Amino acid sequence: MTVSAGDAGRVLLVEDEASIADPFAQALARNGFQPVIARTAREALALGREGGIDVVLLDLSLPDGDGRDVCRELRRISDVPIIMLTARGTVTDRVVGLELGADDYVVKPFAVGEVISRIRAVLRRARGLSSAPAVMTVGDLRLDLRARRVYLAEVELELTRKEFDLLARLVRDAGSVVSRETLMSEVWDENWFGSTKTLDVHIAGLRRKLGEKPASPRYIQTVRGVGFRFAADEEPRP
Repeated sequence: MTVSAGDAGRVLLVEDEASIADPFAQALARNGFQPVIARTAREALALGREGGIDVVLLDLSLPDGDGRDVCRELRRISDVPIIMLTARGTVTDRVVGLELGADDYVVKPFAVGEVISRIRAVLRRARGLSSAPAVMTVGDLRLDLRARRVYLAEVELELTRKEFDLLARLVRDAGSVVSRETLMSEVWDENWFGSTKTLDVHIAGLRRKLGEKPASPRYIQTVRGVGFRFAADEEPRP
């Protein structure tokens, strides 16, 4: 159900409680967004497959399924930014949500203004990648930012959304150290203050897919107490 048209982006609000969904959709419309409400997991997936969605606000407790399963499936078929909305607020819950592919995690009860700020933040990050150079190449690694595809020695790697964003951020400053805080802020959430365990999980996944040896990583090097460096013999070139 489309509530109102706007030019800031089309937002899929997955929420079964009308007392939350309806006023929230009205607030989104007042802020220039075009809200679309899905009240079940089935409807959310159908709308997600149709495309044309700029960001998804996803409740985890749905009448016909778990929002985490919806997140997993949406991430399999789309790179659309996903913000989870849930009453589950432990660090473990946050880490699980982010590792499933969510871009942000908001705990209920929440202020509408905060969620709208987070929507704008994830949209800035998503749109920022689209304005970057189309292709970055470092050594035998090539990233096509528009198509979101990565090739190592001309063999395509299968990366998750966050793995791709993390690799792109490291490659952008190849040869320089990028702090853990910067990576969490720019790849995940600028308001994230919890554990950075999810960063280590994604770094480990990237290293595995790049064929790195745990004892002597060739590409992604750890700078203890600071962050990570993408090491290469040359600077990134377009």
